[in-house]
Amino acid sequence: MALAITAEQEQLAQAVAQFAARHAPIDKTRAAWDSIAAGELPPWWEEFTAHGFHAVHLSEDAGGQGGTLADMACVLEAAAAALLPGPLLSTATASAVAGLADTSAAALIAELAGGATAAVVLPEHCDVRAARVAAGWRLDGSSQTTLGICAAQRVLLAARSEDGAQLWFVLDPRSPGSGLSVQPQRGTDLCTDVGVLTLADHVVAAESLVSGIATERARCLVVALAACAAAGTVRRGAEAAVDYIRTREQFGKPVGAFQALQHKAAVLLVNAELAAAAAWDAVRAADEPLEQHRLAAASAALVAVGPAPDLTLDALLMFGAIGYTWEHDMHLYWRRAISLAASLGPTTRFSRAAGELARTLSRSTAVNLGNVESEFRARVAATLDRAQALANEHPTDDSRNPGLAHGSQRDLLAEAGLAAPHLAKPWGLAATPVQQVIIAEEFSKRPGVTKPSLGIAEWIFPTILDRGSDLQRDRFGWPILRGTQRWCQLFSEPGAGSDLASLRTRAVKVDGGWLVNGHKIWTSHADRAQFGALLARTDPDAAKHRGISYFLVDMASPGIEVSPIKQASGRFDFNEVFFTDVFVADDMLVGNPGDGWDLAVATMAVERTAIGNYVNIDRTQVLRHVAMADGLDQDAALRAVGDVESHTTAIKAMVLRETLRQIQGQVAGPTSSIAKYAMVLLLRRVWTATLGLAGRVAMLEDSDPAVLGPYFDMPSELIGGGTAEIQLTVIASMILGLPRK
Repeated sequence: MALAITAEQEQLAQAVAQFAARHAPIDKTRAAWDSIAAGELPPWWEEFTAHGFHAVHLSEDAGGQGGTLADMACVLEAAAAALLPGPLLSTATASAVAGLADTSAAALIAELAGGATAAVVLPEHCDVRAARVAAGWRLDGSSQTTLGICAAQRVLLAARSEDGAQLWFVLDPRSPGSGLSVQPQRGTDLCTDVGVLTLADHVVAAESLVSGIATERARCLVVALAACAAAGTVRRGAEAAVDYIRTREQFGKPVGAFQALQHKAAVLLVNAELAAAAAWDAVRAADEPLEQHRLAAASAALVAVGPAPDLTLDALLMFGAIGYTWEHDMHLYWRRAISLAASLGPTTRFSRAAGELARTLSRSTAVNLGNVESEFRARVAATLDRAQALANEHPTDDSRNPGLAHGSQRDLLAEAGLAAPHLAKPWGLAATPVQQVIIAEEFSKRPGVTKPSLGIAEWIFPTILDRGSDLQRDRFGWPILRGTQRWCQLFSEPGAGSDLASLRTRAVKVDGGWLVNGHKIWTSHADRAQFGALLARTDPDAAKHRGISYFLVDMASPGIEVSPIKQASGRFDFNEVFFTDVFVADDMLVGNPGDGWDLAVATMAVERTAIGNYVNIDRTQVLRHVAMADGLDQDAALRAVGDVESHTTAIKAMVLRETLRQIQGQVAGPTSSIAKYAMVLLLRRVWTATLGLAGRVAMLEDSDPAVLGPYFDMPSELIGGGTAEIQLTVIASMILGLPRK
């Protein structure tokens, strides 16, 4: 999915792609490599700038289009996906950094808005010294290899004064005089020039000094915009690979039907989505406090830019040997990814910075809604204020889910529609996406109010509301919402886990109901649930997906035996459930006989969405505690925490992007499935880092800090809602549209 999240941004990105297809097809770019490396502008640059693509983020007063930096991000991402050659990234970055300055940069910004090209040299990428002289400033030193420096008509450069102060100057590489030279270099990216700027007794006027640029903020902008280009590069590689395996045939069928390639493509999509989310978030953070911007930029460096070479290589390898040839375009994307990653320097400094920042803060996902729905917000706030004065007299029996508590406070919330506000009235508020964000914000302001959880009923109740009878809705609705009724899901069997349609539990019709016999397994909370949603085969002669029915079962019914399953942790979170001649009344059948498969699919869709919501739960606490232990290599600990925090930030940003799309009225996208697998990757990353830091502490089951207890719980999270492999198959077939046969 592209970086754009609004209709206007999508149109802008499409316009850039269309321009590139008309004026800069890759065959023309190949023919222009020598001129590109020398810093010559593409013949279409003037027309490109006439459209204002390069200046969408600059104010209209300065000659720009009056858009936002997020709009510019969409231009850069689309241009990278199209492999548009030339100095667009370096020029856009220079104008964004110049925008940090005071009025001393007004002339530079006007020139850039008018189509001038530019490059940025950060202080860590040069050793330039500045000394005052009668005519202004004398500059000495050189840059490291710099993107776009050969094509640049202006250079925004950081230098160090004699007293150690950080100064920024605007240079004209083509001005007459001595002491300034640009040496082109043979770049890895064949579609963009690189070179070295050398200054030897180069004197510039006092007016060349630009003030007001916060260097740390400038660094964040450089990373953020490079991440946008990296995200576009990775996205195009993934799209090209999927298009190829969808049609390339071997052994008489498309290679995209082979599970190995399907899973590889699905993983590539997940990582491309994370890259886009991280890049988008780093741009979004430009308007936030500096520490938030630094954390978002570090995440973009570690999730979007740093992995781009490997991700693009993965795409290239899906083409087989043809992808590695000079004639194939994939190596051009690979080269660009390598160059972008190299331009930021070693990733360790970003993981270290993120680790330092993560000591005291996490990335904000707040949505600024302004005064939208102010009356609705006031009503919610008033209800929550009343709830704050009440208590839940019955605490939860699950320390990991405080929302299962019930009592006076929860009763008030349920009656007000706030136990499950997304549900239809009267059970909820039929809350729109905007209203759901408002409700979440108001809950977060009141830590004394426990946000209700429906537990496993969160997956089952929507099915009852949608397809159940009035009697079923009335009987179960309010107890579920008030938290006085616990549920379990009786789907999986010893021989029918992922292959649910192979279930063998039978329900035979008898007078007034059904007689159930069978065996369920891996059932969470069956030992404490009052009711369960049961799948049973009612027509053994029908096709295996068609002979299944969906029942609601009283777990206290005669003939039900629950046997807890002891896990590696020593806990009993799952159960086996045995049914021996269990009678289920007709009024406990949901829908009609044979509707079970469709109802189960609906329930599991809600389950996957609900499980995707746990990205808001902090999974890094144990790692943080271990990282603070005495005697550790603190640099390694910081980098481990920073790496995990950066990937957590990217997942949160991905979910936030989906929230914003829905707020704008767009239909729900595939984010829940993608986020579920992204969480699998994150959990493995968390625990690899935790065990690596813990060392001998993990030899003790009752260690301080506790390590093994939470670690032994990990498999249930990795398997819950479908194994990672099943999730990848879903992504490959349902999202990427790869053939099943």
